Amino acid sequence: MILEFEPGDKVINPLNKEWGIGQVQSIINNKITVNFQNVGKKVINSENIELEKYD
Repeated sequence: MILEFEPGDKVINPLNKEWGIGQVQSIINNKITVNFQNVGKKVINSENIELEKYD
């Protein structure tokens, strides 16, 4: 699976919209570290959760 994100991109987690807008910090293999407005830093496994780009 190819990830379409890079550090600095703004994303949302469609399963947890209350987390707010997140900013991608780093991507290592399929682990994406995102700093969300309302819940802070989360490590997302892209195999389990599909983030959406926020424009």
